[in-house]
Amino acid sequence: MLKEYVPALVFLFLGVTVGLVLTNLNSVLGPTKPNKVKAEPYECGLPSDVRKSFRFGISFYLIAMLFILFDIEVVFLYPVALQLDAFGVFALVETIVFIVLLFLAFVFVWRRGALDWK
Repeated sequence: MLKEYVPALVFLFLGVTVGLVLTNLNSVLGPTKPNKVKAEPYECGLPSDVRKSFRFGISFYLIAMLFILFDIEVVFLYPVALQLDAFGVFALVETIVFIVLLFLAFVFVWRRGALDWK
């Protein structure tokens, strides 16, 4: 029974070992030229002097939500594509309807101007 876990344990051991070795090599061999700018936290490309009251526009969040929505919906197509022979013609028709509705939603959002960066 323990023989079944040996490959997983070896893989885990090698992963941890390689991670620790590369991290230590980076700290030993890597260049160190600290300065004030490098010591400041990096916040998604924004300058660090931005106040906490800074607010993103609604278009940023809208585009992010649309990306997540369309991305997740496309993920549902993958299992159907793998087992299309097993599901038959019904799954093909349902997938085509799904893609058409997805395309219509995309056209609707595009026509409303939600994809225009302001």
